[in-house]
Amino acid sequence: APAPEYGSGSLADLLPTLAAGLGVPDMRATIHELTPADRNCVFLIDGLGWEQLRAHPEDAPFMTSLLATSRGGTGRPLTAGYPATTATSLASVGTGLPPGAHGLPGYTVRNPDTGELMNQLRWQPWTQPGVWQPYPTVFQRAHEAGVHAAQVSSPTFQNTPLTRIALSGGTFLGRLTGEDRMDLAAEQLAAGDRSLVYTYFAEVDGAGHRFGVDSDTWRGQLMYADRLAQRLAEQLPPRSALYITADHGMIDVPFDEQHRIDFDEDWELSAGVALLGGEGRARHVYAVPGAANDVLTCWREVLGEQFWVASRDEAIAAGWFGSQIDERVYGRIGDVVAAARDDVLLIASEREPKESAMVGNHGSMTPAEQLVPLLEVRS
Repeated sequence: APAPEYGSGSLADLLPTLAAGLGVPDMRATIHELTPADRNCVFLIDGLGWEQLRAHPEDAPFMTSLLATSRGGTGRPLTAGYPATTATSLASVGTGLPPGAHGLPGYTVRNPDTGELMNQLRWQPWTQPGVWQPYPTVFQRAHEAGVHAAQVSSPTFQNTPLTRIALSGGTFLGRLTGEDRMDLAAEQLAAGDRSLVYTYFAEVDGAGHRFGVDSDTWRGQLMYADRLAQRLAEQLPPRSALYITADHGMIDVPFDEQHRIDFDEDWELSAGVALLGGEGRARHVYAVPGAANDVLTCWREVLGEQFWVASRDEAIAAGWFGSQIDERVYGRIGDVVAAARDDVLLIASEREPKESAMVGNHGSMTPAEQLVPLLEVRS
């Protein structure tokens, strides 16, 4: 599998690179194509992958006009990190660490202390945030270094555990409309001589999950996101850099047995499995004691043509989760890790009815899911 570009061109490298340019101690600029600016804003559009943006130039004319600026003018994308899913990617963005260090290596993963599946997006069941992810965020480090740090997002996210462990530090400002967020993000950029501002738009991802990435609803949300990006770009104060990026791309999966394999109805895949974690295109498989090798062999035989299937140690050695794997994170990774390589989905219709019914999906390491833009506007 094509492992993410941790350490040189992944989402986890973005904020440390910007913070290093602002003089924040112990931050390293590892995306070498980026030029420092006094005021930096990251606008993250949930679910807008590189390939989806390039495929819809008529719906996003402003962002399309910026494609050549991506990744410091190289015209190349970043990689999201594995898995390419929101909880993992936002933690990578906010902490500047790969999943093996920050400890959110999937949509749902096993908590080694309880043996239960932990949903890291919804934070269920409740787990102490600072224990689950103990590292400070880049925003916290920037704030301590005298940089004006702010997050402008929906008020819904202000007190969530995911925000606390991934995006806290400085000031959180909640605004309901996208226009208000863009206007306030520009104001926050101008509020300091050195600024680090983050803002977020979720609806592109939601439309893709429900209706697919080529639906009229999805296109409408892309058009709206494009107008928001232009609105923010036109208000940048002097000495600013705006970076427009995403947490993952997305792929539509047809609703038939060939493309949607149901774990809950497949006795071969379920044999020896104690817990099924992750999501349809990025599974963590936790075996009953003593059955890990048998499960690995079976999953390779059944899915080997459609999924990259690896043991925990093989996935770690291949760099799927980054070079740093903390001890507390090791047991959260599945005994078997399966990442989709074709247009397929491993659903669980009984355990995960809502997730199994989604049109658009993501999580794996295909270009459609893994590659994200890093569009740049400077003033």
